[in-house]
Amino acid sequence: MGKVLIIGAGGVANVVAHKCYQNSEVFDEICIASRSIEKCNEIRNKLTGGNANVLTDQLDANNSDLVIGLIKRFKPDVVINVALPYQNLSIMDACVETGVHYIDTANYEPPEVPKFEYKWQWEYRDRFAKKGIMALLGCGFDPGVTGIFCAYAQKHYFDEIHSIDIVDANAGDHGYPFATNFNPEINIREVTANGRYFENGQWIETEPLSIKSVYNFPLVGPKNIYLLYHEELESLAINIKGLKRIRFWMTFSDNYLNYLNVLKNVGMTSIEAIEYEGNKIIPLKFLKAILPDPAALGQRTKGKTNIGCIIQGVKNGEPKSYYIYNVCIHEECYKEVGSQAISYTTGVPAMIGAMLILKGIWKKSGVFNVEEFDPDPFMEALNKFGLEWNEDFSPDLLD
Repeated sequence: MGKVLIIGAGGVANVVAHKCYQNSEVFDEICIASRSIEKCNEIRNKLTGGNANVLTDQLDANNSDLVIGLIKRFKPDVVINVALPYQNLSIMDACVETGVHYIDTANYEPPEVPKFEYKWQWEYRDRFAKKGIMALLGCGFDPGVTGIFCAYAQKHYFDEIHSIDIVDANAGDHGYPFATNFNPEINIREVTANGRYFENGQWIETEPLSIKSVYNFPLVGPKNIYLLYHEELESLAINIKGLKRIRFWMTFSDNYLNYLNVLKNVGMTSIEAIEYEGNKIIPLKFLKAILPDPAALGQRTKGKTNIGCIIQGVKNGEPKSYYIYNVCIHEECYKEVGSQAISYTTGVPAMIGAMLILKGIWKKSGVFNVEEFDPDPFMEALNKFGLEWNEDFSPDLLD
């Protein structure tokens, strides 16, 4: 049916490639491209369960001209960007130039500033619309499925949604003293940034990890959760009607936080360049180089994830509460695609988004977030492709 270009060769790209290959009736030709063609070849050599033609290529995604050249050679129908968020704009530029649909799983972040927001990508709306192509932003799990969950709740269960708490628990154990489940540089920048949430029309900023609660996650149990800022809050605050408050919470172990605080206190999480033996180095980039590669954690990681949305609002004039969530098992993800559940829960939705675009089920011109589309076909595909979801109509609530 169509051709897909996957940019990136980390853990998420591995999942995207596997799921596209398993869905060969939709993706009959796949190209995996990254700075390291060796990693692309490793992914290709592990693919099973399909019959698509799979190519690989070397690519510096920071260079739009090189991305344009690859798109012109391969002629994909859609580009799935699972490279670094720093590269989003150069890849979007290439898609506009060549008239190809675009998908990513995280919003743009300038390398020199630990700040992420959608404004830089939303500014592409007219350019994509004029070309008659679509950019689908944040089509992983969070962001991504969390937005779909909210849109599904809005469509089927609420007249107005007043409060959303997105809760993300990773109860997996990889056996290392300290490691991150996705790109260490991006993860640490996110966790050490100020928290932020939306309430009564205003954004409220907090000190990093200063607001803590406890939530009893189904199949995972009670966990400490900490308020963070996460990118889907920005778009959901606009797209969910009647919303008065939205927050994002994530679990962290005491061990993780202790290591992180030590690293921060000695300057290893800094993004300011320092001089070392005549060379300029950025401490966080050096730290990333010596930490375990998240793509290699799959075989070691045991346990479950639980990510979902606790939603409160009104239906037919009556108060209503609703919790929708997915539970994923690290070992099962590794058995299927050779990646842990964090990569799996991000990669599967990216494939689904591309599938809905290629089938013409989601079809608009411009730049959009996932909650701006009919959630039903996406929800159906989640159950089909390995991310089954559960509902609770009398959930525990957060203060």
